[in-house]
Amino acid sequence: MDRSAIVHENFLRRVADGDLPSGRAPDGPLSHADAVSIFRSGCLCRALDRKSRAMQAAGQGFYTIGSSGHEGMAAVAAALRPTDMAFLHYRDAAFQIQRAEQVPGQSIAWDMLLSFACSSEDPISGGRHKVLGSKALNIPPQTSTIASHLPKAVGAAYSLGLARRSPPEHRTLAADAIVMCSFGDASANHSTAQGAFNTAGWTAYQSVPMPLLFVCEDNGIGISTKTPQGWIAASFSNRPGLKYFSCDGLDIYDTFRVAAEAAHYVRTRRRPAFLHMRTVRLYGHAGADVPTTYMKREEVEAEEANDPLLHAVRLMSEAGALEPAKALDVYNDTYARVERIAAEAVTRPRLKTADEVMASLIPPPRACKPTNGPTPQARAEAFGNDLKAMGEPQIMSRLINWALTDLMLTHGEIALMGEDVGRKGGVYGVTQKLVSRFGPSRVIDTLLDEQSILGLGIGLAHNGFLPIPEIQFLAYLHNAEDQLRGEAATLPFFSNGQYTNPMVVRIAGLGYQKGFGGHFHNDNSVAVMRDIPGLILACPSNGADAAMMLRECVRLAREEQRLVVFLEPIALYPMRDLHEAGDGGWLTGYPDPSERIGFGEVGVHGEGKDVAIVSFANGAYLSRQAQKRLEAEGVNTRVIDIRWLSPLPDDAILDAVKSCRSVLVVDETRRTGGVAEALMTLLTERTELPHARLSADDSFIATGPAYAATMPSADAIVTAAKELAGAVS
Repeated sequence: MDRSAIVHENFLRRVADGDLPSGRAPDGPLSHADAVSIFRSGCLCRALDRKSRAMQAAGQGFYTIGSSGHEGMAAVAAALRPTDMAFLHYRDAAFQIQRAEQVPGQSIAWDMLLSFACSSEDPISGGRHKVLGSKALNIPPQTSTIASHLPKAVGAAYSLGLARRSPPEHRTLAADAIVMCSFGDASANHSTAQGAFNTAGWTAYQSVPMPLLFVCEDNGIGISTKTPQGWIAASFSNRPGLKYFSCDGLDIYDTFRVAAEAAHYVRTRRRPAFLHMRTVRLYGHAGADVPTTYMKREEVEAEEANDPLLHAVRLMSEAGALEPAKALDVYNDTYARVERIAAEAVTRPRLKTADEVMASLIPPPRACKPTNGPTPQARAEAFGNDLKAMGEPQIMSRLINWALTDLMLTHGEIALMGEDVGRKGGVYGVTQKLVSRFGPSRVIDTLLDEQSILGLGIGLAHNGFLPIPEIQFLAYLHNAEDQLRGEAATLPFFSNGQYTNPMVVRIAGLGYQKGFGGHFHNDNSVAVMRDIPGLILACPSNGADAAMMLRECVRLAREEQRLVVFLEPIALYPMRDLHEAGDGGWLTGYPDPSERIGFGEVGVHGEGKDVAIVSFANGAYLSRQAQKRLEAEGVNTRVIDIRWLSPLPDDAILDAVKSCRSVLVVDETRRTGGVAEALMTLLTERTELPHARLSADDSFIATGPAYAATMPSADAIVTAAKELAGAVS
């Protein structure tokens, strides 16, 4: 039998009969009016849950996770301010409903029913997913996340202290705000959550402001797997740097009192706290899940007997806030209102076309104040003796450093973060001197946790900063790639462009390092980034390009609110020579700070028409070596450096090869899932030109003499180009 119907009938019967669960007397500062308001929010939450299930059964609604049993979160919302950004657990409809009571002009029942119906008029996602979220309520949308929102909550909390010292142009959070992040007891075990707790505590331990309230909604079960009794309290009651509070989420008076105490602690001390709230889960986990398939009926019924709405009726009655008969009227009236609103909501339009669905993948541009760049005096103070060296050709790593310096001088909202980026200046020295130029609040040495590094960046972006997080090696991204895929890239999609994550993620990667590393320090897999909708992946091959492309990446993030990854080829950081030792052929000058390489602009070297060699990064370098040898043997070539790996600059590539007789794709990424697959498809679908590819093998990279054995070489490029030219001659 439908458990939601059983819970509903039980409520009606037990309130009418005065058969209310026992418990302690109401205690605390909750006023009569606020108690009734919280109860009303709980009733609306319950009615919406039941209606969503009915809509789904009738084919008028779609997948949803209910909040029944977690209505106590309305009391947490009442204890906070609407200026406190809230990253919500998927069972927190009651929180959003109660917060709507704090902000004038909200039509929360209508808005949520539009979301259940996947209507394109849904004000948060535009019909793309049933999500909790609201721009007006300061609640960024979350889908069915399993703790992946915790790292960015840490970042947003960190941004509050940083914004006090250096307010960004697009600051969104109030100076006295805190950040709230909620999750379930099962999610608390996830490595992502554990990393966030550790990072918050690690930061607070050093007396760095971290005004963050974690709220753990402990219903004792994760889908069908029970949480060991007492586990959450044992795990968090004595955690360093994290103040522990606990409350009974079935008791709105206790929950409000303790939540207010916890919020006051976080707000005044600017330190993180952990609020452990007991709840129950009514119905099943989600959708058609039936709890009696993995729980004894007696256990299910015991949870249902502890219905938090029944507890609220008793507590309000004992406090003199609302009589049970009046509470029953509120409950019934709320159900009737939801029925009326739902009848209209299911008639509203839904998304139909791919273009409609994808319209929010790319966020809208943002108006920014014009910048004139740093003054000569500011540059002289920042660069010091480096100014004298700017007239001479330099290696790539140094030009990236100078580009970062100029960008940080120009845009005060830029903050860098990552392992070893500060005092050490990065493993390869790319960020040397930046901490002395801009201070540790803008060049942040983080703990060793890639999820926290990216979460810090995402959170800073929520408060108007332009973060440039660094992932030390490409292989390390795989420890945290969901922060890009599941959080940063999806935010504009699920918020209809209302929330964005503009940032530039710097990653040192690719192969060809001779003396360092193996596959953890030489990783030639970029497939995970090219598979993320909306993400821009840039990859330079030389120092001048790197400086000009980095400037464009910052512009894309700052003005167009884009999520950008800037992939820096490690082996080319120190590269000086091209053809022979001492020729200095790969050194370049530092471009004027006003010069940029536009998004989608490719580089073309040479005018040969026999073979166009299409490549990037180390492949472009090797192709330039091969080009000289091919020309000497009568094979006229041009080398096309595509620079932008995702989305590929299709039209620019086709324009660059159109006058050639054949095309050779040189790809240092793996044959399966590599960039060449897309390039070969492009050439097949849109040209008649003969084409071939030279890719890396499907292998990890070795250390030692075989460091490049699995990847393209200049010799292999020469051979492949000659074969291709001979075949079409």
